[in-house]
Amino acid sequence: MNLSRNATLAEVGEFPLIAAITQGLSLASDVRVGPGDDAAVLAIEDAVAASVDLLVEGVHFRRDWSEARDVGRKAVAVNVADIEAIGARATGLLVGLSAPPDLALAWVLDFADGLSDEGKAAGVSLLGGDVTRARDITIAVTALGALDGRRPVLRSGAHPGDVVAISGRLGWAAGGLVVLGRGFRSPRVLVEAQRVPQLSYGAGAVAAQAGATSMIDISDGLLADLGHVAQASGVLIDLRQDAFDVAEPLQAVAAATGSDPYTLVFTGGDDHALAATFPALDAVPVGWRVVGRVEVADHDHIGVLVDGKVWESPAGYDHFRSARASESRR
Repeated sequence: MNLSRNATLAEVGEFPLIAAITQGLSLASDVRVGPGDDAAVLAIEDAVAASVDLLVEGVHFRRDWSEARDVGRKAVAVNVADIEAIGARATGLLVGLSAPPDLALAWVLDFADGLSDEGKAAGVSLLGGDVTRARDITIAVTALGALDGRRPVLRSGAHPGDVVAISGRLGWAAGGLVVLGRGFRSPRVLVEAQRVPQLSYGAGAVAAQAGATSMIDISDGLLADLGHVAQASGVLIDLRQDAFDVAEPLQAVAAATGSDPYTLVFTGGDDHALAATFPALDAVPVGWRVVGRVEVADHDHIGVLVDGKVWESPAGYDHFRSARASESRR
């Protein structure tokens, strides 16, 4: 399709835009009907896992901080993480895009390339979606996945005596947000982590196969998200601070801002690591790091402790209580 990348969406029109986005898509073998009809069709014989997430300009990303391709990759990663967190294998994505009419076609095509690139890495197909006009860019993604005969791993399954383990990085995206919020672009690895989460795709299914009793995607901060597990399971989770490595870039940002690097590790979100509980140490898969234990809750406290103590600062991000007037969330 011969469209100028410099044209605006108003000049291109809705249906040529959709055709440009979907041109040349590759589909996985379990996709029976892809983009082009009123609905997609997946050949999934077992239970279907489904999740939806929103990325809003000025809240989840800023165009002066992230390239369009980064936003596309992030849209895939954050949604696949939710499917992985229940122990499922992500299979497909439905993407809704609203954008201002004066947005350049080039931005949307680069965004679509990011969707495609990260989709291939995650093993998921773009199944279809919708486009519409809006004041700001908003991306709504519905992710679908297959459990492949396994039972879903829920937040409510943690038991006293379980060990707590992590797969992935913590604090890096939050460190990147601190850097960008101060007008800098270094350390670059933290800025890149803020732009696009670095996921180990397949880790959720591996954890489920290993017998994980509960699991969650860390999107709003480790303490906040493990708090959901503790509440759903009616348990106390005690983390060991010395089990967490604070990477040198995080130490550098903390030193430059006069803050505690563990605040980034424990309360920073958007890295989309996975936290899970396992019935024993020998059940923890390779690549997962043991960081604590599940304890019996007392009547005074159901939640998360660090070295046996309550974390006194905010445990993580809350969209409505932690709203920032003039900067991206992460």
